[in-house]
Amino acid sequence: MSKRDFYEVLGVERGVSESELKKAYRKLALECHPDRNPGDTAAEERFKLVSEAYAVLSDAEKRARYDRFGHAGLGGAAGGGPGGADFGDLGNFGDLFNDLFGDIFGGQGGRGGSRRGRGQRGADLRYNLEIDLVDVLHGCEPSIKIPKMKRCESCAGSGAAEGSKPVRCDRCQGSGQLVFQQGFFRVNRPCDRCGGAGEIIENPCPRCRGAGRVEGQQTIHLKVPPGVEDGARLRV
Repeated sequence: MSKRDFYEVLGVERGVSESELKKAYRKLALECHPDRNPGDTAAEERFKLVSEAYAVLSDAEKRARYDRFGHAGLGGAAGGGPGGADFGDLGNFGDLFNDLFGDIFGGQGGRGGSRRGRGQRGADLRYNLEIDLVDVLHGCEPSIKIPKMKRCESCAGSGAAEGSKPVRCDRCQGSGQLVFQQGFFRVNRPCDRCGGAGEIIENPCPRCRGAGRVEGQQTIHLKVPPGVEDGARLRV
């Protein structure tokens, strides 16, 4: 039985760019993913074919062979069996899997008093400082106060109200990670119940509302050199 043209499977032209190829694959994969079509064997087979087509066309070397020789040019490289894609060659396909099916398995944000397990870098702060002419001539060392999150003293940073403590997340059993497997694919995601923290705050601290941190201030001492020009920027 002859196999369908991979470009036709994905609904794209032969000169399609990588970004458009990925876009077409995302759309089709979401449409026919087995988790969205439980018990639909036709959708499952279509999903396998779409994945196989993308596995070949997203690989520059395999795509070149396919463009020149068709399916015959792939030999055994296109699959671990008849009609099967070599999913081990997809490299960072787990990242793409997260990107594609995040809405199926749930977002990464925590819910119900949970906290994220990993911090994020904050945005840069900009502070406009005015100094007089004497300071311009001789330099100065002013102090400024900037907003900064600090540990909540009421709960010692735990996020739990006095007399209580965080409990192990019953969804991920405290690991902070959920493992999903569908056919060839296996991927770990931060638990959508606890946000990857591995624990749930059932009785949040009233001051920090379960965050474990509150808004505060930090004093920074600057050193402005003599002769600084108007509009100059100092990076701390």
